[in-house]
Amino acid sequence: MLNGSADFLVGAFAAVVAGMILARVLRGLREGKLPVYRTYIGRDAGAAKFNTLLALHALSFVLVALIALDLLLGLNLKDAL
Repeated sequence: MLNGSADFLVGAFAAVVAGMILARVLRGLREGKLPVYRTYIGRDAGAAKFNTLLALHALSFVLVALIALDLLLGLNLKDAL
């Protein structure tokens, strides 16, 4: 049972992190700037740079959300790979 509760806790943490990443992506789309460390990259810095950073944020959201769903719902995606 300990493994199941650990999976739940890590999955819940991953779900919170996924929500934070999603908020960054949505804010980036809405305001046109994404946080990078202590500064921001805006659309005015260059469309390619901003779009690449936005795509990396979206990819990280998808990966963390899949991890959260796997751990919370017991999908066993690791075994399928």
